[in-house]
Amino acid sequence: MIETSVNPYVTADITGCGGTIKESSDDFLVEEIPSYHPCGSGEHCYLTIEKRGISTLEAITRIAKQLKIQERDIGYAGMKDAVGITRQTLSVQWLSPEKARDLELDRVKVVAAERHSNKLKVGHLKGNRFRIVVRGVSNDAPQILSKTIGKIGKIGIPNYFGFQRYGAQGNSHLIGEAMLRKDWRMCVDTLIGNAESVEDEEWSAAIGAYHQGDLNKAVQMFPRHCRSERDVLQRLISRPEEYEKAFSAVHPRLKKLYLSAAQSFLFDQMVASRIDHLDQLLIGDLAYKHANGACFLVEDAEVEQERADSFEISASGPLFGCKMKRPEGVAGERESELLRQSGLELHFFDLPGGLRMEGERRPLRVPVGDISFSCSADSVTVDFSLPKGSYATSLIREITKTF
Repeated sequence: MIETSVNPYVTADITGCGGTIKESSDDFLVEEIPSYHPCGSGEHCYLTIEKRGISTLEAITRIAKQLKIQERDIGYAGMKDAVGITRQTLSVQWLSPEKARDLELDRVKVVAAERHSNKLKVGHLKGNRFRIVVRGVSNDAPQILSKTIGKIGKIGIPNYFGFQRYGAQGNSHLIGEAMLRKDWRMCVDTLIGNAESVEDEEWSAAIGAYHQGDLNKAVQMFPRHCRSERDVLQRLISRPEEYEKAFSAVHPRLKKLYLSAAQSFLFDQMVASRIDHLDQLLIGDLAYKHANGACFLVEDAEVEQERADSFEISASGPLFGCKMKRPEGVAGERESELLRQSGLELHFFDLPGGLRMEGERRPLRVPVGDISFSCSADSVTVDFSLPKGSYATSLIREITKTF
């Protein structure tokens, strides 16, 4: 069983400045740093969009509906949070830049459009730039930020996925774990969730009705945005106790997200277990090269430590999967123990139906680029960049110590 826990800080010896983020959309800005720019010719149109308060997938849904195309025909480099303002690039085949610029959508604005030769795919970006306002900070925030940024500059930040990876109820990883175990009753129970974990009264009542066995009432009460829950319950009503068939109503894309969340949670546990020596290599580590993402086996930790100290390389952790390259020595023993404690085995990840999780390596820490801050009244504004796949909250939580 995967147990939840609070991720420790790499700057635990420095007091936090307190405060909150995302009080308004304008407080959280993120802009993609592309791997390349459109060349100006080709059959694909690259749209730079600015979205407010909606997720990447919702923006894609709205654009696809307006253009009368399939959502799968729209390419994107990375997923972005629904909270805040995001500038990111999408691609659409056979769309003219002129028509793209004329698109008018709620909460989605096309700010640029240009042709390119290939479809945009996940991972086609270097990283992201952030501007985040933290409100309600302490009076000594400037001194705290200076100390925190100084330490982070040497060690980096923990490459946690964090709470935003685990869904509205914080349980996506538990759904993924149940899928890996093929425990379909647990899949459905966890998908429906816990009535105490949501604030919306009607949503909470719907969850309560399910756990009391009143499926018809639950279906009627679930909010419209809980589409998966409603679809699953409809199947369960028509075929009682057939939980596997009921769970099959969940969209494959969501199933993949649940499995990815299970991988992510185990990775976060590995980061947490090495937090006090995050910048140190172990014998048998698979070291991650920050320049190109390649990994190599650390046979002599002392010899390779100089490259880690200069942030050329870092120890990597597991996104467990059936084909993931495994470390050796002390590092390998730690990962094997983590997997053993979770009750999972690598072959569990070899799932059918396009859900196979092959696994990969991910650095335990990442460098923060171009970081600066400014203060005004009881707030601070922090500007910085991170490599692709890393989360801004991993930095902000080190500064605030509030989550």
